Amino acid sequence: MRIPRMKLMLPLLVAVSAGCTTMGTGFGSTPSGKSPTAFSWKSSDGVSGSMSATLSDGTVYSGQYFQVTRDTTVDSVAPLWVGWHSGWRGSDYWDAGPSPDFITHYTGRVVANLATPTATHMRCNFQLVHPSDGMAGGGSGQCQLPDGKTIDATFPSA
Repeated sequence: MRIPRMKLMLPLLVAVSAGCTTMGTGFGSTPSGKSPTAFSWKSSDGVSGSMSATLSDGTVYSGQYFQVTRDTTVDSVAPLWVGWHSGWRGSDYWDAGPSPDFITHYTGRVVANLATPTATHMRCNFQLVHPSDGMAGGGSGQCQLPDGKTIDATFPSA
């Protein structure tokens, strides 16, 4: 009697565990079309995960990303400010640290703080096409390098 139940349960367990991790890729470049950049991301909970960006010169930035939802707390996005000076030129609510206004403004978006092994940082802000699907639903946005230059990025639906 146990064997038939196991035969039914095993495919269900495999399907559930496989559905927990999503991953995808994206591409980008500077507004002039130079510096092609390859992005990849991986999430096990649908609202946060790891992301990397490889620039055309081989520099790799990697780190955490967060999808901001109305349930996001200020403390949970504090890692976005590590390694950065106060403020982000041209982006609202990136002051000295996270605030409730930041959460309200960026709900439905993904934000990331990526770094090289030598602690040079890139930060990113993406508008999601389908916020309920997270990064898997696709999106686009911009990343800022330490020198202020930007990379426009696009993430197709996964």
